[in-house]
Amino acid sequence: MHVVALVLLRFHKGTILVWGDVKVPNSSWDSRFGAFRTLAIYYPEVLRFLQRSGVGFKNEVLDLPPCPELMSNTTLRRYQVEALESWFKAGRRGVIVLPTGAGKTIVAMAAISRINAPTIIVVPTIDLMEQWRTRLEEEFKVDVGAYGGGENTLKAITVSTYDSAYLRAEELGNKFALIIFDEVHHLPAPSYSQIAELFVAPFRLGLTATYVREDEGHKMLPRLVGNVVYELETEDLAGTHLSHYTLEKKLVDLGAAEQVEYEKNYEIFRNYLRRRNLRLRNARDFQRFIMRTGSDPKAREALLARNKALDIALNSASKIEALRRLLTQSPGEKALIFTQHNKLVYRISREFLIPAITHQTSKEERSEILRRFKSGAYRRIVTSKVLDEGIDVPDATLGVILSGTGSSREFIQRLGRLLRKKQGKKAQLVEIVSRQTKEMGISQRRRR
Repeated sequence: MHVVALVLLRFHKGTILVWGDVKVPNSSWDSRFGAFRTLAIYYPEVLRFLQRSGVGFKNEVLDLPPCPELMSNTTLRRYQVEALESWFKAGRRGVIVLPTGAGKTIVAMAAISRINAPTIIVVPTIDLMEQWRTRLEEEFKVDVGAYGGGENTLKAITVSTYDSAYLRAEELGNKFALIIFDEVHHLPAPSYSQIAELFVAPFRLGLTATYVREDEGHKMLPRLVGNVVYELETEDLAGTHLSHYTLEKKLVDLGAAEQVEYEKNYEIFRNYLRRRNLRLRNARDFQRFIMRTGSDPKAREALLARNKALDIALNSASKIEALRRLLTQSPGEKALIFTQHNKLVYRISREFLIPAITHQTSKEERSEILRRFKSGAYRRIVTSKVLDEGIDVPDATLGVILSGTGSSREFIQRLGRLLRKKQGKKAQLVEIVSRQTKEMGISQRRRR
């Protein structure tokens, strides 16, 4: 008999010492370590294999921080209980898909309480990190650690941005029994997927309102986190736990000069595709076209013309007038106005005297704008993409999409900003779309 070291992480602390000749699955010999090596994600599988094999082994992988009793007293709704139980039945691994406002955070805190062991929650933004931290400290009455925004504090419950979790995977990878991925649709990104691979955490929970990625990256999630174990759509909860809502599309015509300029530029783009016999059927085809622009001046000319045409369609003067009429007709509604580009955000902010939130808005100013919106001092906010995901936006009832992408995820997220239950109030989401332009197709795609 001899001792074989199995290294599970990219550092020497995370090892299992095995007495005996046994080939552990998903491992290979690494002469740099003088040991067999595998990814941390396979830790539960390795343990099960060694236990079944009957060989002697010493587990030196987990190095958990001290953990107090983690008790949650929040009462779950019926569907939240079902979601949590489905996750447990799946071996405490998997993704829960619930619409915005349905209480995914509450389900996560119940999971933390049931596991009652060191936990890390991974989130996409600093704002969400702070939001989670506040909720967790209120619920569990403990100090919550944080990695992100210049802070690096390890606690039994820790919240990290995806960026920090990726950069510090070697330091944090064996510190937690449970890892929760908020907005888990971000995880399949090439660098972020390594978080799941390099963290040992045997228990894994993914949370999202928008599981499917248009690049099909969601097909990676069963390996990284687990399968979808529970799913509800907005329609399942509308009128009970979420607001009733309506969707409306208002079509507007470009001005005469805008229409001429739009057609002139879009025809340059169409002519190029016809001459080169190109068909742009999906994102991959479009990416190939973009690559052509680096070596083909005509391709670059066509791309610039296309972008100018879309800019005209997305930012037309007719949309501004349609917005003016809509806001005049709904003076009492708290409204969120969404655009694709900051240029239109600032134009609306100046013309209508509406506070604006973009990625350029400081954290302090954003918090103050949202606070005044919640109090009713402000009735409208105009934004580009900053409020699409994750941020708690209080009690808006009217959403206006002046422009956006063809992403159904973006559409669902913008609708989700309006759906938190409000007594006697129905939410309304209105798209304002330029007629007889490419934006018609963009609107159809995002409503899929």
